[in-house]
Amino acid sequence: MEIVAYGVLADEEPLLREAFDSAFAGRHVLRCLRLFLDRDTTPTAAGHEIVLSGVNDTLDAEVLRSLAAGGTRMIAQRSTGYNNIDLTVARELGLTVARVSYYSPYAVAEFAWTLALAVDRRIVRAARRTRDFDFRLDGLMGRDLRGRTAGVVGTGKIGAAFARIAHGFGMRLLGWDAVENPDCLDLGMEYVSRERLFTEADLVSLHVPLLPDTHHLVDAKALALMKDDAVLVNSSRGGLVDTDALLEALRAGRLSGVGLDVYEEEAGVFFLDKSLEVMTDERLARLMTFGNVLVTSHQAYFTRDAVGQIARTTVTNIEDYVAGRSGENVLVRPGTA
Repeated sequence: MEIVAYGVLADEEPLLREAFDSAFAGRHVLRCLRLFLDRDTTPTAAGHEIVLSGVNDTLDAEVLRSLAAGGTRMIAQRSTGYNNIDLTVARELGLTVARVSYYSPYAVAEFAWTLALAVDRRIVRAARRTRDFDFRLDGLMGRDLRGRTAGVVGTGKIGAAFARIAHGFGMRLLGWDAVENPDCLDLGMEYVSRERLFTEADLVSLHVPLLPDTHHLVDAKALALMKDDAVLVNSSRGGLVDTDALLEALRAGRLSGVGLDVYEEEAGVFFLDKSLEVMTDERLARLMTFGNVLVTSHQAYFTRDAVGQIARTTVTNIEDYVAGRSGENVLVRPGTA
């Protein structure tokens, strides 16, 4: 059969095709599209039993019904997050939905630290200056991390990897999660309330999924608790941070640095070239004006190791579906309540 994949990036395609060729040896044909899947592009999926989606595709009730009407029976999400898919409607339609529940946690954890260090040590500002042969140090002073406190919000695989790096810096560790991770406890992490973490941490890094309970986890109240010179990093999901509240804090001169690899309204913007267009998202444009804010384009996961693992797991999910198996990555399958 022909399988269609949406939102495939140029650097991702060779790894996806390599995984397909290795597993299927010509039994299935992969069609890679740069298009994102939404209400306007859904007709391109007609006749394809299996559709591969990504985090910036829109799989709401309307799109899912159109896919089902066109013959789609399986959606394989090429990511861990799946908040862009209406699982309730998918279940009603008898669709199988799978995701990639695990890939290299080090890719995201290391990138979160890249953001933290970049804003703490004013790397972007320094690089811009030196390109103009301006080698002054004014405004570039950072601070040592050793002896300071790292607040890790979410201590699963990625949060634990982030905590291990923080431990290597000699930082005190505070954690917040529904379940305590023994690996983090072994590092000396103290699990505390969310309020205490925001109050005491010099660096706050977010590693929780986007759920109704975590939407705008970092709101005006949480930001008010944070130290004026704290650093905030979000490499998880944009909806964890209330952008309006963050902008108010920045306007007030609070927070030493903010590193954002995700943004709550990134769909339709991230992964695309908008350089020749007027940026109509005023909140995103405003964020870019602050010298202590670094925004990247949802690239924390984007290493050869992680993307290769995502491709191989996606292939495994397809194999399970074709064989009638229900693997550990299945979110919805026909006949389940």
